[in-house]
Amino acid sequence: MSDNEEEYTEKLTQAQVDAMVDLHARFLAGRLGGRRATLKSVDMTGLSFASKDMRQADFTGCRMVRMDLSKANFSESKLYACDLSDSNLSRCNFARADLRGARIQSANLEQANLDKADLRVGGFSKDGMYDTGEGVSFRGANLSGARLVGSMANNVDFSDAIMTGANMSGADLRNAEMKGADLSGAQLSGAKLKGAHFQATILTGVNISEISPMDVDLSEAITDANIGTSVQSLEQPLAKLIETHRTWVSTAGQEGKQLDLSGYDMRPLETLKGEVLTAIKAVRGRFFGMNLFKIQMQSANLDESDFRRCDMEQSDMRGSSFKGARFNHARLHGTNFEPLMFGGGSTTKRFSPCDFEGASLTYTDFSDCKMRMASFKNADVSYANFKGADLRECDFTGANTENALFDDAQTEGAIFPAAKAGSAFKMKTND
Repeated sequence: MSDNEEEYTEKLTQAQVDAMVDLHARFLAGRLGGRRATLKSVDMTGLSFASKDMRQADFTGCRMVRMDLSKANFSESKLYACDLSDSNLSRCNFARADLRGARIQSANLEQANLDKADLRVGGFSKDGMYDTGEGVSFRGANLSGARLVGSMANNVDFSDAIMTGANMSGADLRNAEMKGADLSGAQLSGAKLKGAHFQATILTGVNISEISPMDVDLSEAITDANIGTSVQSLEQPLAKLIETHRTWVSTAGQEGKQLDLSGYDMRPLETLKGEVLTAIKAVRGRFFGMNLFKIQMQSANLDESDFRRCDMEQSDMRGSSFKGARFNHARLHGTNFEPLMFGGGSTTKRFSPCDFEGASLTYTDFSDCKMRMASFKNADVSYANFKGADLRECDFTGANTENALFDDAQTEGAIFPAAKAGSAFKMKTND
């Protein structure tokens, strides 16, 4: 089912949905006049089923994007090939539901129950008959604390999903796409994982002994064994090293020593809020999930570092390098990524713009950021939010801009990749 609204037979109002819910409640209670909720290829965008009991309902092929389905009960319901993207499904009950071929991208499924749900491939052929074409997509969705015990989720796309503390015990996850997903503290006991892809997946706090190396390649995943040296193992207290580093900065390297946090796991600190770390080096540093609100890291070398799910709003990152870094789901609203100018004379003056070449920036919030002249060459900015950002003279050559949001962004002089046929890339500017 595509996003083309013409493919839906009709669009319902909230009043029509409420009337249907009442009839369905009578059906569940076995009361006179009750009728099971049965819809096919209907558009219900933006409406609400919050806290409603929709057990055994049939919404085959319906468009249910941006809906409020929180705390609703869809157990044993049929949601075959439905589009539930961007909807609120928190604490929703999908136990034993038929979600084959569903699209659930960027949705909130926090604490949702998907026990024994059918998440296998499915969809429609051109003549409207059932087909086995597309797999379920939870790409970028929030599944933290969700239950998928015993679910049939082979070939499901969990790319960049937030799955912290999720219980997937006994689930069939064969050939699932877990690239970039955060499975911190997840339970995988008895799960079938043969052929699953765990590139850049966060598996800290997971019992890796339950995962057979014959089934899964974890060499590129982040585990407790390879996350890096803890910041608590530094030769001196971090506060002392920062003081020495500031001396190095203020004396242009004549005294003190540059702070080098390359390869360190910074997470035990939990926060570096408001810290001044100008010109530090932290190649392959692990910051993910930390509070870095209003941090100052100008002219820093942060290549290949991991800032996933960090709060970095209103930070000062001018002139820094982020080549190959990861910012997936990070909050960077209002952060300054402007170039830094070095040298005093007109002949020696030079600009140092921020460099995101090859970085993974999916689902990152760059709204209202100052990013003039930044390089995004070959970066993945799919689903990123650049609303209101200053992107003048930025270079997106070779970047993946699928479904990136550029509403009201300033883009004079920016270089964007050529739009592909059928591409979801759209841009609005206030030039």
